[in-house]
Amino acid sequence: MSPAPRSYVVSPAVAVAGEIRVPGDKSISHRAAMLGAIAEGTTEIHGFLESGDCIATLAALSAMGVRSERAGPGHFLVRGVGMRGLRAPSGPLDLGNSGTSMRLLTGILAGQSFDSVLVGDASLMRRPMERVAEPLRRMGADVRTRDGCAPISIHGGRRLTGCEHVLDVPSAQVKSALLLAGLFAEGRTRVQEPGPSRDHTERMLGTFGVTVVREPGAVALEAPKGVAAGRVRVPGDFSSAAYFLAAGLVAGSGALTVRDVGINPTRTGLIDILRLMGADIRVYAHPDPGAEPSADVEVHPGPLRGVTVPAALVPAAIDELPLLFAIAALADGETVVTGAAELRVKESDRIGAMAAGLRTLGVAVQMQPDGLRIRGGGVRGGTVESRGDHRVAMAFAVLAARADSAVTILDVQNVATSFPGFAQVAHTAGMRLSEGA
Repeated sequence: MSPAPRSYVVSPAVAVAGEIRVPGDKSISHRAAMLGAIAEGTTEIHGFLESGDCIATLAALSAMGVRSERAGPGHFLVRGVGMRGLRAPSGPLDLGNSGTSMRLLTGILAGQSFDSVLVGDASLMRRPMERVAEPLRRMGADVRTRDGCAPISIHGGRRLTGCEHVLDVPSAQVKSALLLAGLFAEGRTRVQEPGPSRDHTERMLGTFGVTVVREPGAVALEAPKGVAAGRVRVPGDFSSAAYFLAAGLVAGSGALTVRDVGINPTRTGLIDILRLMGADIRVYAHPDPGAEPSADVEVHPGPLRGVTVPAALVPAAIDELPLLFAIAALADGETVVTGAAELRVKESDRIGAMAAGLRTLGVAVQMQPDGLRIRGGGVRGGTVESRGDHRVAMAFAVLAARADSAVTILDVQNVATSFPGFAQVAHTAGMRLSEGA
Protein backbone atom coordinates (compact mmCIF):
# COMPACT_ATOMS: atom_id res chain seq x y z
CA MET A 1 0.00 0.00 0.00
CA SER A 2 1.43 3.38 -0.99
CA PRO A 3 1.95 5.95 1.78
CA ALA A 4 -0.74 8.56 2.33
CA PRO A 5 -0.09 11.89 0.59
CA ARG A 6 1.22 14.67 2.77
CA SER A 7 -0.39 17.53 0.85
CA TYR A 8 -3.01 18.44 -1.74
CA VAL A 9 -2.67 21.07 -4.43
CA VAL A 10 -6.12 22.10 -5.63
CA SER A 11 -6.64 24.36 -8.64
CA PRO A 12 -9.85 26.20 -9.51
CA ALA A 13 -12.40 23.80 -10.99
CA VAL A 14 -14.28 24.33 -14.23
CA ALA A 15 -16.54 21.28 -14.57
CA VAL A 16 -17.85 19.88 -11.27
CA ALA A 17 -20.88 17.80 -12.24
CA GLY A 18 -22.05 14.25 -12.93
CA GLU A 19 -22.72 11.26 -10.67
CA ILE A 20 -20.54 9.87 -7.89
CA ARG A 21 -20.69 7.50 -4.95
CA VAL A 22 -18.89 7.86 -1.64
CA PRO A 23 -17.68 5.15 0.76
CA GLY A 24 -19.84 3.73 3.55
CA ASP A 25 -20.81 5.64 6.65
CA LYS A 26 -18.08 5.64 9.27
CA SER A 27 -20.33 5.94 12.32
CA ILE A 28 -22.54 3.06 11.20
CA SER A 29 -19.55 0.89 10.26
CA HIS A 30 -18.02 1.24 13.73
CA ARG A 31 -21.25 0.27 15.44
CA ALA A 32 -21.95 -2.67 13.15
CA ALA A 33 -18.52 -4.14 13.88
CA MET A 34 -18.77 -3.65 17.64
CA LEU A 35 -22.24 -5.09 18.01
CA GLY A 36 -21.37 -7.88 15.60
CA ALA A 37 -18.43 -8.75 17.86
CA ILE A 38 -20.59 -9.29 20.95
CA ALA A 39 -23.44 -10.98 19.06
CA GLU A 40 -24.14 -14.68 18.87
CA GLY A 41 -23.39 -15.82 15.33
CA THR A 42 -22.00 -14.16 12.21
CA THR A 43 -22.91 -10.62 11.24
CA GLU A 44 -22.71 -9.72 7.56
CA ILE A 45 -21.90 -6.10 6.78
CA HIS A 46 -22.26 -4.61 3.30
CA GLY A 47 -20.78 -1.17 2.62
CA PHE A 48 -18.34 -1.26 5.54
CA LEU A 49 -15.97 1.72 5.40
CA GLU A 50 -12.42 0.45 4.95
CA SER A 51 -10.84 3.55 6.47
CA GLY A 52 -8.10 3.91 9.03
CA ASP A 53 -10.57 4.58 11.84
CA CYS A 54 -12.79 1.59 11.10
CA ILE A 55 -9.87 -0.75 10.55
CA ALA A 56 -8.62 0.34 14.01
CA THR A 57 -11.92 -0.86 15.44
CA LEU A 58 -11.59 -4.24 13.71
CA ALA A 59 -7.99 -4.56 14.91
CA ALA A 60 -8.99 -3.87 18.52
CA LEU A 61 -11.77 -6.45 18.30
CA SER A 62 -9.34 -8.94 16.76
CA ALA A 63 -6.99 -8.42 19.71
CA MET A 64 -9.87 -9.57 21.91
CA GLY A 65 -10.55 -12.75 19.94
CA VAL A 66 -13.09 -11.59 17.33
CA ARG A 67 -12.49 -12.85 13.79
CA SER A 68 -13.47 -10.63 10.87
CA GLU A 69 -13.27 -11.79 7.26
CA ARG A 70 -13.21 -9.55 4.21
CA ALA A 71 -15.47 -11.19 1.62
CA GLY A 72 -15.08 -8.39 -0.91
CA PRO A 73 -14.85 -4.59 -1.12
CA GLY A 74 -16.80 -3.24 1.85
CA HIS A 75 -18.20 -6.74 2.55
CA PHE A 76 -17.19 -8.11 5.95
CA LEU A 77 -18.22 -11.08 8.06
CA VAL A 78 -17.82 -10.56 11.81
CA ARG A 79 -17.78 -13.81 13.81
CA GLY A 80 -19.44 -12.82 17.07
CA VAL A 81 -18.25 -14.26 20.36
CA GLY A 82 -21.26 -13.29 22.47
CA MET A 83 -21.59 -10.72 25.21
CA ARG A 84 -19.20 -12.54 27.53
CA GLY A 85 -16.87 -14.00 24.93
CA LEU A 86 -14.32 -11.22 24.51
CA ARG A 87 -10.82 -12.13 25.74
CA ALA A 88 -8.27 -9.97 27.52
CA PRO A 89 -5.93 -8.32 25.00
CA SER A 90 -2.22 -8.93 25.36
CA GLY A 91 -1.45 -5.21 25.44
CA PRO A 92 -2.99 -1.75 25.06
CA LEU A 93 -5.58 -1.38 22.31
CA ASP A 94 -4.39 1.29 19.86
CA LEU A 95 -7.32 3.12 18.26
CA GLY A 96 -5.20 5.41 16.10
CA ASN A 97 -7.09 8.65 15.42
CA SER A 98 -10.57 7.31 16.15
CA GLY A 99 -12.44 9.00 18.98
CA THR A 100 -15.55 6.99 18.16
CA SER A 101 -13.67 3.72 18.60
CA MET A 102 -12.20 4.80 21.91
CA ARG A 103 -15.37 6.14 23.49
CA LEU A 104 -17.72 3.39 22.33
CA LEU A 105 -15.32 0.57 23.20
CA THR A 106 -14.94 2.07 26.66
CA GLY A 107 -18.64 1.42 27.17
CA ILE A 108 -18.38 -2.20 26.04
CA LEU A 109 -15.19 -2.89 27.99
CA ALA A 110 -16.61 -1.41 31.20
CA GLY A 111 -18.81 -4.50 31.39
CA GLN A 112 -16.11 -7.13 30.76
CA SER A 113 -14.36 -9.35 33.29
CA PHE A 114 -10.81 -8.37 32.25
CA ASP A 115 -8.64 -5.25 32.40
CA SER A 116 -7.91 -3.19 29.32
CA VAL A 117 -6.13 -0.01 28.28
CA LEU A 118 -7.08 2.20 25.33
CA VAL A 119 -4.55 4.47 23.59
CA GLY A 120 -4.30 6.32 20.30
CA ASP A 121 -2.22 8.71 18.26
CA ALA A 122 -1.02 12.08 19.57
CA SER A 123 -4.22 13.83 18.51
CA LEU A 124 -6.55 11.28 20.10
CA MET A 125 -4.52 11.27 23.33
CA ARG A 126 -5.34 14.98 23.75
CA ARG A 127 -9.09 14.64 23.36
CA PRO A 128 -11.37 14.76 26.45
CA MET A 129 -12.44 11.37 27.77
CA GLU A 130 -13.87 12.13 31.22
CA ARG A 131 -17.19 12.90 29.58
CA VAL A 132 -17.47 9.13 29.06
CA ALA A 133 -15.51 7.90 32.08
CA GLU A 134 -17.42 9.84 34.73
CA PRO A 135 -20.95 8.60 33.93
CA LEU A 136 -19.61 5.05 33.53
CA ARG A 137 -18.16 5.27 37.04
CA ARG A 138 -21.64 6.15 38.30
CA MET A 139 -22.78 2.82 36.87
CA GLY A 140 -20.12 1.06 38.95
CA ALA A 141 -17.38 0.80 36.32
CA ASP A 142 -13.73 1.35 37.21
CA VAL A 143 -12.63 3.64 34.37
CA ARG A 144 -9.66 5.95 34.78
CA THR A 145 -8.14 8.63 32.59
CA ARG A 146 -4.91 10.60 32.76
CA ASP A 147 -5.65 14.28 33.33
CA GLY A 148 -9.02 13.73 31.67
CA CYS A 149 -7.54 12.20 28.51
CA ALA A 150 -6.30 8.84 27.27
CA PRO A 151 -4.84 6.42 28.09
CA ILE A 152 -8.10 5.04 29.44
CA SER A 153 -7.59 2.24 31.94
CA ILE A 154 -10.57 -0.03 32.53
CA HIS A 155 -10.50 -2.49 35.40
CA GLY A 156 -12.91 -5.30 34.65
CA GLY A 157 -15.02 -7.55 36.82
CA ARG A 158 -17.11 -4.71 38.23
CA ARG A 159 -20.86 -5.05 38.67
CA LEU A 160 -22.64 -2.43 36.57
CA THR A 161 -25.98 -0.97 37.55
CA GLY A 162 -28.21 0.87 35.14
CA CYS A 163 -29.04 4.43 36.09
CA GLU A 164 -30.41 7.71 34.81
CA HIS A 165 -27.94 9.89 32.89
CA VAL A 166 -28.71 13.52 32.14
CA LEU A 167 -26.14 14.92 29.70
CA ASP A 168 -25.17 18.59 29.78
CA VAL A 169 -24.73 18.72 26.01
CA PRO A 170 -25.95 16.40 23.26
CA SER A 171 -23.30 13.78 22.44
CA ALA A 172 -23.86 10.67 20.36
CA GLN A 173 -20.56 9.17 21.48
CA VAL A 174 -21.28 9.59 25.19
CA LYS A 175 -24.87 8.38 24.77
CA SER A 176 -23.67 5.37 22.78
CA ALA A 177 -21.00 4.42 25.32
CA LEU A 178 -23.58 4.48 28.11
CA LEU A 179 -26.10 2.42 26.15
CA LEU A 180 -23.43 -0.13 25.26
CA ALA A 181 -22.44 -0.37 28.93
CA GLY A 182 -26.14 -0.74 29.71
CA LEU A 183 -26.12 -4.02 27.78
CA PHE A 184 -24.08 -5.45 30.68
CA ALA A 185 -25.81 -3.61 33.56
CA GLU A 186 -28.51 -4.67 35.98
CA GLY A 187 -31.66 -2.64 35.64
CA ARG A 188 -32.57 0.17 33.30
CA THR A 189 -30.08 2.52 31.64
CA ARG A 190 -31.63 5.78 30.46
CA VAL A 191 -29.85 8.68 28.76
CA GLN A 192 -31.49 12.08 28.51
CA GLU A 193 -30.05 14.85 26.32
CA PRO A 194 -30.86 18.57 26.07
CA GLY A 195 -31.10 18.29 22.28
CA PRO A 196 -30.92 15.70 19.50
CA SER A 197 -27.75 13.78 18.65
CA ARG A 198 -27.04 10.99 16.18
CA ASP A 199 -29.23 7.96 16.77
CA HIS A 200 -27.21 5.33 14.89
CA THR A 201 -26.67 3.27 18.05
CA GLU A 202 -30.38 3.11 18.86
CA ARG A 203 -31.17 2.02 15.32
CA MET A 204 -28.33 -0.49 15.24
CA LEU A 205 -29.33 -2.04 18.56
CA GLY A 206 -32.75 -2.74 17.07
CA THR A 207 -31.12 -4.48 14.10
CA PHE A 208 -29.33 -6.76 16.57
CA GLY A 209 -32.53 -7.65 18.42
CA VAL A 210 -32.12 -5.35 21.44
CA THR A 211 -35.27 -3.59 22.63
CA VAL A 212 -34.72 0.16 22.90
CA VAL A 213 -37.31 2.54 24.33
CA ARG A 214 -37.21 5.95 22.65
CA GLU A 215 -38.84 8.93 24.32
CA PRO A 216 -38.78 12.65 23.49
CA GLY A 217 -35.24 13.69 24.37
CA ALA A 218 -34.24 10.36 25.87
CA VAL A 219 -33.51 6.70 25.15
CA ALA A 220 -33.47 3.70 27.47
CA LEU A 221 -32.79 -0.03 27.55
CA GLU A 222 -32.43 -2.99 29.88
CA ALA A 223 -29.73 -5.60 29.51
CA PRO A 224 -30.81 -8.32 27.07
CA LYS A 225 -30.10 -12.00 27.51
CA GLY A 226 -28.03 -11.83 24.36
CA VAL A 227 -27.36 -9.94 21.15
CA ALA A 228 -28.44 -11.60 17.90
CA ALA A 229 -26.22 -11.44 14.83
CA GLY A 230 -27.68 -9.42 11.99
CA ARG A 231 -27.23 -8.24 8.43
CA VAL A 232 -26.28 -4.59 8.04
CA ARG A 233 -26.32 -2.46 4.91
CA VAL A 234 -24.22 0.66 5.37
CA PRO A 235 -25.24 3.58 3.13
CA GLY A 236 -22.79 6.15 1.81
CA ASP A 237 -21.43 8.51 4.46
CA PHE A 238 -23.33 11.81 4.43
CA SER A 239 -20.31 13.63 5.85
CA SER A 240 -18.22 12.42 2.90
CA ALA A 241 -20.93 13.22 0.38
CA ALA A 242 -21.23 16.73 1.79
CA TYR A 243 -17.86 17.82 0.36
CA PHE A 244 -18.97 17.06 -3.17
CA LEU A 245 -22.47 18.41 -2.71
CA ALA A 246 -20.82 21.65 -1.62
CA ALA A 247 -18.38 21.60 -4.53
CA GLY A 248 -21.32 21.14 -6.89
CA LEU A 249 -23.07 24.15 -5.37
CA VAL A 250 -20.14 26.57 -5.44
CA ALA A 251 -18.10 25.34 -8.44
CA GLY A 252 -20.55 23.30 -10.47
CA SER A 253 -21.09 23.35 -14.21
CA GLY A 254 -24.36 21.42 -13.99
CA ALA A 255 -26.20 18.99 -11.73
CA LEU A 256 -24.13 16.78 -9.44
CA THR A 257 -25.70 13.68 -7.89
CA VAL A 258 -24.35 11.54 -5.06
CA ARG A 259 -25.92 8.09 -5.12
CA ASP A 260 -27.01 6.05 -2.08
CA VAL A 261 -26.27 8.49 0.72
CA GLY A 262 -27.42 8.05 4.30
CA ILE A 263 -29.94 10.76 5.17
CA ASN A 264 -30.50 10.03 8.85
CA PRO A 265 -32.19 13.26 10.06
CA THR A 266 -29.76 13.51 12.99
CA ARG A 267 -26.94 13.90 10.43
CA THR A 268 -28.30 16.15 7.68
CA GLY A 269 -28.45 19.55 9.35
CA LEU A 270 -26.11 20.86 6.66
CA ILE A 271 -28.82 20.39 4.02
CA ASP A 272 -31.19 22.56 6.05
CA ILE A 273 -28.51 25.23 6.51
CA LEU A 274 -27.55 25.26 2.84
CA ARG A 275 -31.20 25.60 1.84
CA LEU A 276 -31.44 28.65 4.11
CA MET A 277 -28.48 30.00 2.13
CA GLY A 278 -30.42 29.52 -1.11
CA ALA A 279 -29.01 26.17 -2.25
CA ASP A 280 -30.90 24.04 -4.76
CA ILE A 281 -30.74 20.57 -3.18
CA ARG A 282 -33.04 17.72 -4.19
CA VAL A 283 -33.36 14.53 -2.17
CA TYR A 284 -34.77 11.38 -3.79
CA ALA A 285 -35.39 8.97 -0.93
CA HIS A 286 -35.04 5.23 -1.47
CA PRO A 287 -38.31 3.37 -0.81
CA ASP A 288 -36.94 0.55 1.39
CA PRO A 289 -33.96 1.93 3.31
CA GLY A 290 -33.84 -0.51 6.23
CA ALA A 291 -32.83 0.81 9.66
CA GLU A 292 -31.00 3.77 8.13
CA PRO A 293 -32.76 5.96 5.53
CA SER A 294 -30.88 6.58 2.29
CA ALA A 295 -31.35 8.60 -0.88
CA ASP A 296 -29.81 10.00 -4.03
CA VAL A 297 -28.97 13.66 -3.41
CA GLU A 298 -28.72 16.14 -6.29
CA VAL A 299 -27.45 19.71 -6.23
CA HIS A 300 -27.52 22.49 -8.82
CA PRO A 301 -25.01 25.35 -8.74
CA GLY A 302 -26.14 28.86 -7.91
CA PRO A 303 -25.45 31.88 -5.71
CA LEU A 304 -25.54 31.51 -1.93
CA ARG A 305 -26.23 34.14 0.72
CA GLY A 306 -24.83 34.42 4.22
CA VAL A 307 -27.06 33.49 7.15
CA THR A 308 -27.08 33.35 10.91
CA VAL A 309 -27.25 29.60 11.51
CA PRO A 310 -30.09 28.63 13.88
CA ALA A 311 -28.73 27.02 17.03
CA ALA A 312 -31.11 24.09 16.63
CA LEU A 313 -29.36 23.04 13.40
CA VAL A 314 -25.82 23.01 14.80
CA PRO A 315 -25.81 19.55 16.48
CA ALA A 316 -26.98 17.79 13.30
CA ALA A 317 -24.24 19.53 11.28
CA ILE A 318 -21.36 19.46 13.77
CA ASP A 319 -18.98 17.41 11.60
CA GLU A 320 -19.81 19.47 8.51
CA LEU A 321 -19.25 22.88 10.11
CA PRO A 322 -15.66 23.23 8.83
CA LEU A 323 -17.11 22.73 5.35
CA LEU A 324 -19.85 25.26 6.09
CA PHE A 325 -17.18 27.78 7.11
CA ALA A 326 -15.52 27.25 3.73
CA ILE A 327 -18.80 27.67 1.85
CA ALA A 328 -19.57 30.82 3.83
CA ALA A 329 -16.39 32.38 2.46
CA LEU A 330 -18.01 32.22 -1.00
CA ALA A 331 -21.51 33.37 -0.02
CA ASP A 332 -22.88 36.87 -0.43
CA GLY A 333 -22.86 38.64 2.93
CA GLU A 334 -22.09 37.44 6.42
CA THR A 335 -22.51 34.00 7.95
CA VAL A 336 -22.54 33.56 11.73
CA VAL A 337 -22.20 30.23 13.53
CA THR A 338 -22.36 29.97 17.33
CA GLY A 339 -23.04 27.14 19.76
CA ALA A 340 -20.29 24.98 18.26
CA ALA A 341 -17.74 24.92 21.10
CA GLU A 342 -17.48 21.14 20.58
CA LEU A 343 -15.34 21.92 17.52
CA ARG A 344 -12.55 23.05 19.83
CA VAL A 345 -11.93 19.48 21.02
CA LYS A 346 -12.16 17.45 17.81
CA GLU A 347 -9.11 16.08 15.95
CA SER A 348 -7.93 19.69 16.03
CA ASP A 349 -9.34 22.97 17.26
CA ARG A 350 -11.47 23.21 14.13
CA ILE A 351 -12.61 26.75 14.87
CA GLY A 352 -9.02 27.95 15.15
CA ALA A 353 -7.79 25.89 12.20
CA MET A 354 -10.49 27.13 9.85
CA ALA A 355 -10.14 30.74 10.98
CA ALA A 356 -6.38 30.71 10.38
CA GLY A 357 -6.68 29.11 6.96
CA LEU A 358 -9.49 31.38 5.82
CA ARG A 359 -7.49 34.46 6.79
CA THR A 360 -4.52 33.14 4.81
CA LEU A 361 -6.79 32.96 1.76
CA GLY A 362 -7.97 36.54 2.22
CA VAL A 363 -11.30 35.91 3.94
CA ALA A 364 -12.53 38.27 6.68
CA VAL A 365 -13.14 36.17 9.81
CA GLN A 366 -13.95 36.95 13.42
CA MET A 367 -13.30 34.08 15.79
CA GLN A 368 -15.58 33.51 18.77
CA PRO A 369 -15.25 30.97 21.58
CA ASP A 370 -17.98 28.81 20.06
CA GLY A 371 -17.98 29.67 16.38
CA LEU A 372 -17.04 32.03 13.56
CA ARG A 373 -18.36 35.16 11.87
CA ILE A 374 -17.37 35.07 8.19
CA ARG A 375 -17.71 37.78 5.55
CA GLY A 376 -18.13 36.20 2.13
CA GLY A 377 -16.31 37.31 -0.99
CA GLY A 378 -13.45 36.30 -3.24
CA VAL A 379 -10.88 33.75 -2.15
CA ARG A 380 -7.25 33.90 -3.23
CA GLY A 381 -4.76 31.10 -3.54
CA GLY A 382 -2.13 30.25 -0.97
CA THR A 383 -0.93 27.59 1.43
CA VAL A 384 -2.99 26.49 4.42
CA GLU A 385 -2.29 24.11 7.29
CA SER A 386 -4.93 21.47 8.05
CA ARG A 387 -3.33 20.68 11.43
CA GLY A 388 -3.65 16.97 10.64
CA ASP A 389 -7.46 17.19 10.65
CA HIS A 390 -9.17 15.34 7.80
CA ARG A 391 -12.31 17.50 7.85
CA VAL A 392 -10.33 20.73 7.74
CA ALA A 393 -8.24 19.42 4.85
CA MET A 394 -11.26 18.40 2.78
CA ALA A 395 -13.11 21.65 3.54
CA PHE A 396 -10.21 23.67 2.13
CA ALA A 397 -10.09 21.40 -0.91
CA VAL A 398 -13.69 22.39 -1.69
CA LEU A 399 -12.99 26.07 -1.11
CA ALA A 400 -9.97 25.88 -3.40
CA ALA A 401 -12.24 24.83 -6.27
CA ARG A 402 -13.45 28.45 -6.32
CA ALA A 403 -10.22 30.27 -5.37
CA ASP A 404 -8.61 32.62 -7.89
CA SER A 405 -5.49 30.43 -8.00
CA ALA A 406 -4.19 27.13 -6.61
CA VAL A 407 -4.36 26.32 -2.90
CA THR A 408 -1.87 23.98 -1.23
CA ILE A 409 -3.20 22.11 1.80
CA LEU A 410 -0.60 20.65 4.15
CA ASP A 411 -0.66 17.65 6.51
CA VAL A 412 -3.50 15.73 4.87
CA GLN A 413 -2.46 12.18 5.77
CA ASN A 414 -5.43 11.69 8.09
CA VAL A 415 -7.97 12.09 5.30
CA ALA A 416 -7.63 8.32 4.90
CA THR A 417 -8.96 7.83 8.44
CA SER A 418 -12.46 8.75 7.28
CA PHE A 419 -12.45 8.98 3.48
CA PRO A 420 -10.07 6.63 1.67
CA GLY A 421 -10.06 7.46 -2.02
CA PHE A 422 -11.05 11.10 -1.53
CA ALA A 423 -8.74 12.28 -4.32
CA GLN A 424 -10.11 9.73 -6.79
CA VAL A 425 -13.72 10.71 -6.10
CA ALA A 426 -12.73 14.39 -6.39
CA HIS A 427 -11.32 13.71 -9.87
CA THR A 428 -14.51 11.89 -10.87
CA ALA A 429 -16.56 14.88 -9.76
CA GLY A 430 -14.43 17.25 -11.84
CA MET A 431 -12.21 18.80 -9.17
CA ARG A 432 -8.58 19.49 -10.04
CA LEU A 433 -6.68 17.99 -7.14
CA SER A 434 -3.17 16.56 -7.09
CA GLU A 435 -1.46 14.74 -4.25
CA GLY A 436 2.00 15.59 -2.94
CA ALA A 437 4.47 13.35 -1.15
